[in-house]
Amino acid sequence: MPDAKTLAPLKPANPGNDGRDEGRPPVMPFFHMWTGPEGTSRLDRCTMTGFALESVGGGAAPQWMRDCPGEVEAVKFNVLPKGWVGEWHESPKPQWVVPLAGRWFLESQDGTRVEMGPGDIHFGQDQATRDVRGRKGHRSGQVGDEPCVQLMVQFRTSPLVAVACPFT
Repeated sequence: MPDAKTLAPLKPANPGNDGRDEGRPPVMPFFHMWTGPEGTSRLDRCTMTGFALESVGGGAAPQWMRDCPGEVEAVKFNVLPKGWVGEWHESPKPQWVVPLAGRWFLESQDGTRVEMGPGDIHFGQDQATRDVRGRKGHRSGQVGDEPCVQLMVQFRTSPLVAVACPFT
């Protein structure tokens, strides 16, 4: 297994490009876990682009919005209790995971680890990984003294090809 590395947190979210300037679309950072060409999970720090000023309808003023392709299968709320660890497993579906309260971690087969809390987002796309010494997919778990509350949006199939940073 490669040497472990820890990714820097996403905050500050968008220094210098956070959507305050109507002439410059924002760039949104996110973590992406995916199955690389060698069949093992990888974890990268990425940025999402493609935002446009649009109204959500009615009399609402335009705001920065970006569509996300794919057919949503489920929207779930999860609570990871203190001490919870999900040993090596794949994401059941391609999914966005957004921590709402508390903290959690991800560790991929390439040895990368990241901790996330409110304001961080993650796209999990580590399906069809190969087993490497009893490790398949990723590990995840709760961090700290309070449970981690998450919003999860799962897709029926992967909305984009599994490549590093697909939402640019």
